[in-house]
Amino acid sequence: MINKPDFGAAAAEAGTSDAHAAERMMVVPEDRERAILYGILASGLERAADRGWLAAIAALPRLEGEIGGPLAELSRIAATADPEVLRREYHDLFIGVGRGELVPYASYYLTGFLNEKPLALLRQDMRRLGIERDPDIHEPEDHIAAICAMMAGLIDGSFGDGDEEEASAFFRAHLAVWAPYFFKDLAASETGELYPALGRLGQAFTAVEIEADRLFAERRKAG
Repeated sequence: MINKPDFGAAAAEAGTSDAHAAERMMVVPEDRERAILYGILASGLERAADRGWLAAIAALPRLEGEIGGPLAELSRIAATADPEVLRREYHDLFIGVGRGELVPYASYYLTGFLNEKPLALLRQDMRRLGIERDPDIHEPEDHIAAICAMMAGLIDGSFGDGDEEEASAFFRAHLAVWAPYFFKDLAASETGELYPALGRLGQAFTAVEIEADRLFAERRKAG
């Protein structure tokens, strides 16, 4: 849904050195894990899961803490899921006839309509950060998958300059305000097993991210 710039190309366009580009690629393990989790949510919700995605999810290493249980559940379901069944489930959930069971857009969750102010504000930040939408994708950029992909890029340095405060501000403005409600609705769905499990992972992860962002804000205030 979005174009993720190449590190080398971004460095060349900005006139930066190879050393600086390498620095941007050095992500601490905790943030690398966060970027991977955002990537799982993005790729799992962008389109119906295929065999390659299912195999990758089934092979994921186990994690500890609040994320461990939901991730293990998703991996277990992915190991035996049928892509053709998932294609129908994805259609019923997010596309439907007229509309799906869920409408995975920030504008809809925040205003009840599509293409509203939340999308306009997101596009402003995308322009400022140099994030471009994929010209082959016609859905609005405030789709949950697109915003999760943007968060992954902000964390791993693909977008912006890797600044933690920038990623924090983007999260608060464009994800924290509505994603928990979307993931709660997805987790409660009775359409299949895999997508509700993905919703439970999203619920757990966004809860951890919101608490981490609160602590980050408190440290920032304390100086």
